[in-house]
Amino acid sequence: MVKSYAEWVLRWRYFVLLACVVMVGVAASGVPSLAFKTDYRVFFSKDNPQLQAFEQLQNTYTKTDNVLFVLAPKDSRVFTPATLEAVRWLTEQSWQTPYSLRVDSLTNYQHTRAEGDDLIVADLVENPATLTREQLQNIHDIAVNEPLLLHRLISPDARVTGVNITIQLPDQGSGKEVPEIAAYARDLVRQVQDQHPDIDVYLTGMVIMNNTFPEVSLGDMRTLIPIMFAIVLLMLMLLLRSLPAMLGTFLVIVFSILTAMGLAGWMGIPMTPPSASSPTIILTLAVADCVHVLVTFLHGMRKGMDRQAAIVESLRINIQPIFLTSLTTIIGFMSMNFSDAPPFRDLGNIVAMGVGAAFIYSVTFLPALMSVLPVRVNPAAAKSTRTVDKFADFVVARHNILFWGMGIVVIVLVSFIPRNELNDEFVKYFDKTIDFRNATEFATKNLTGIYTIDYSLGNGASGGINEPKFLREVDAFANWYRQQERVLHVNTLTDTMRRLNKSMHADDPDWYRLPEQRELAAQYLLLYEMSLPYGLDLNNQIDINKSATRLTVTLENVSSNELLAIKKKAEDWLVENTPQLQSSGASPSVMFAYIGQRNIRSMITGTSIALVLISLILIFALRSLKIGLISLLPNLAPAAMGFGLWGLLNGQVGLGLSIVMGLTLGIVVDDTVHFLSKYLRARREQGLDAADAVRYAFHTVGIALLVTTVVLVAGFLVLTQSGFKMNSDMGLLTAVTISLALMADFLLLPALLMKADRK
Repeated sequence: MVKSYAEWVLRWRYFVLLACVVMVGVAASGVPSLAFKTDYRVFFSKDNPQLQAFEQLQNTYTKTDNVLFVLAPKDSRVFTPATLEAVRWLTEQSWQTPYSLRVDSLTNYQHTRAEGDDLIVADLVENPATLTREQLQNIHDIAVNEPLLLHRLISPDARVTGVNITIQLPDQGSGKEVPEIAAYARDLVRQVQDQHPDIDVYLTGMVIMNNTFPEVSLGDMRTLIPIMFAIVLLMLMLLLRSLPAMLGTFLVIVFSILTAMGLAGWMGIPMTPPSASSPTIILTLAVADCVHVLVTFLHGMRKGMDRQAAIVESLRINIQPIFLTSLTTIIGFMSMNFSDAPPFRDLGNIVAMGVGAAFIYSVTFLPALMSVLPVRVNPAAAKSTRTVDKFADFVVARHNILFWGMGIVVIVLVSFIPRNELNDEFVKYFDKTIDFRNATEFATKNLTGIYTIDYSLGNGASGGINEPKFLREVDAFANWYRQQERVLHVNTLTDTMRRLNKSMHADDPDWYRLPEQRELAAQYLLLYEMSLPYGLDLNNQIDINKSATRLTVTLENVSSNELLAIKKKAEDWLVENTPQLQSSGASPSVMFAYIGQRNIRSMITGTSIALVLISLILIFALRSLKIGLISLLPNLAPAAMGFGLWGLLNGQVGLGLSIVMGLTLGIVVDDTVHFLSKYLRARREQGLDAADAVRYAFHTVGIALLVTTVVLVAGFLVLTQSGFKMNSDMGLLTAVTISLALMADFLLLPALLMKADRK
């Protein structure tokens, strides 16, 4: 049947070539529809409980997406007329930022003071150029002693200050909003530095992080894909020593990528940093199918077969294992649909489509093209086969030692898996070549952080936030948080109420305490709100019924485990001390802290299902329960060994690594399937014993396995150069796992077969 199919492809080769080109053209027409998602929420499914809690909080109060300018004067003095003028100018210009809702800075901070019986609410700094030394000192003293400013808009040593823009992004945006905001913000940075070269300006915030995701992805696609193409083509030339073979492989790769990306466009799959790495992964996987077809084809021609016969023989021998490996790889990547993070589902689906396309083109387009192109063989390439034959003799002669030796290696490496810890820091999703990472770390070290936890605290009664008992409870919670390690700032309404009480008592420091009567607190708050200018109201802190208030905790750059530990400790404190104010806390930081743990649990389920399906397919396809069960060890061991090695050398498993087992399962199975198919062919068709069947498998498929492994490892190592740490870590551990898979298939699998399949 396969022979008839191969002869049909050769007979209708020009039709097959045209049909493949047309199919690629139709699929690739969807590529222009691909669009990048510029929102960190894309990492969370709609039913994610942390996302739902965060959106509920944002619907109650104003949104918290922001752009933060951090200004660091080179003379280390913020309170000078020149620096304050720069802050004033930047504050005014920031109101023109697209989709801006609010701008907070030192200069427009609404300071309250008493003049007789009147409450005066005004900008802390009005005309910086006219300020005297005494006035500057007075402003300095107010700022560094104001809880609402310290570690938020001014550093304790007064060397760094900030201007924060709150952004109101549309719920159903076009995707152009974030780049537009980032471009405007960067232009403001350039203008400030042109006007004030003695001030360094750093740009951070959640909107800038949103914009960094697609920028890094596009940068990777522009640099990594060409590098990978160059590496693959160079390796193919060195290993296959055939220009037509290299050209055929190149076209299959391009066709597979265009088909997958085009279908993704037609299906409306968005581009994100994880899914943007799919072309590189498809590129490496598409090579494997081509290499197996071409190695057998060229080997046949070196043995004296004519070109047509060599193509037919290559398809006869390889079409079943290539189909099996493609199917198992597709199942492995489809298991990523169990991921709790939609971008990884998209990555799995795009790569699965690419692998399917690569199989189709490698058994249609590639043999048809090879029958048309003038292929010449290089006899010198036979030396590599003799080297593999010698290695096979070594494995057969030492199979007992290799069995026990590899068994010990597997057990030792697997024993280090418990050293791994689920942990993440979303700022460190980007490496230190990315401006956002550097700016955020500078801001955290010198001013404030972007890791936050928001609480909505209320008693359910309209106007209930004015109750003295409620204010005392909120204040106690805020003070508890301020005593915790890694906490930079706590933004709470009670600090405003204290300051109002002091101002309404002639600025007497003894009255810097919470009002003791509800009516008094309500009057203070009403008078203050009526005095606030447009855009600087308290909607970001108080709900519309005045029944609840937002308390925001800002942390240093903490790991997900540290953040969750602090959050759990806070929830326990609320239960013990103020059970009526229970709030779980929500924010992007909380969402990212949970996603790694949620994702690895869901991926364990997906990988387990994929493993069962792959095992059943192998047992059925290989027509041997025993051989199918034997294949489990070399299929499972590489990922386990890889994670054990990671636990020994690194130990931090984040969101990117949580998908590696599912991602590598289908790839690792490929080598095992090809080796076993050749082994069983030798046993069944040629009647060889186990030792000679192992030699035959090495002779026929050893070079191909080596070539594909080298290409796969090279491809995933190229991913380690990504500026997006999820992709770089995933690439590194995947490359390690694939290398260990070759070691298992070359050293452990033959020994297993010779021990378990003697009859």
